[in-house]
Amino acid sequence: MSTEKSFAKGSAAPGPVPKDQIRLYSMRFCPFAQRTRLVLHAKGIKFETININLKEKPDWFLQKNPLGLVPVLETPAGEIIYESSITCEYLDEVYPEKKLLPSSPFAKAQQRMMLEHFSKIVPFFYRIPSAKRNGEDVSGMEAEMKEKLGKLNEELVQKKTKFFGGDSITMIDYMMWPHFERTEVYGVMNCLDHTPELKKWMERMLEDPAVKATMFSIEAHRAFYKSFIDGKPDYDYGL
Repeated sequence: MSTEKSFAKGSAAPGPVPKDQIRLYSMRFCPFAQRTRLVLHAKGIKFETININLKEKPDWFLQKNPLGLVPVLETPAGEIIYESSITCEYLDEVYPEKKLLPSSPFAKAQQRMMLEHFSKIVPFFYRIPSAKRNGEDVSGMEAEMKEKLGKLNEELVQKKTKFFGGDSITMIDYMMWPHFERTEVYGVMNCLDHTPELKKWMERMLEDPAVKATMFSIEAHRAFYKSFIDGKPDYDYGL
């Protein structure tokens, strides 16, 4: 069973995971769950999706992940894996066709280190729009975000590659993409003004089949984001 509409508190738990599939517990507009969806699509893995209402989580979902966050993977054996980077690495190991992580331990470590650096940028995607809504001065935060994005741009300049792991998309590109997909919605596009290589990377990412399969239009992102800010997130927007 694959569902688009979200399961909320009081909903019946879904049955066992079919033998030939893996199940993803997700939320359609969550950038972290999108990481896992990107990997599932990129690797051609057969999966089913159960979307969760993150404001009114079902009790059965909290039993699977006490943190109450998505993404969560469940196997036919009832094994549970959560946290976006962990689910993605798990999928890359269990489904070895079309590996997204490099085989070299050093290259793999490099991608993990880059993800650690990127994780320091992620909070700005949320803090800057929040501060703007509160009428606060965001110039300091924007300057810091520009500096961090500038370092990512420099990484591409030095490597002379189309993507962060080489001339084809690898895991690190998928880990970073979901937040870049939302730059316009979050109102931080100006922080990319002096990052030409990063902008080219974004254009290349938009051509990727997995990105096309998992992305939403700016209008859909805006509508969900507004509902979220208003305190009434419309997890089923557009269905």
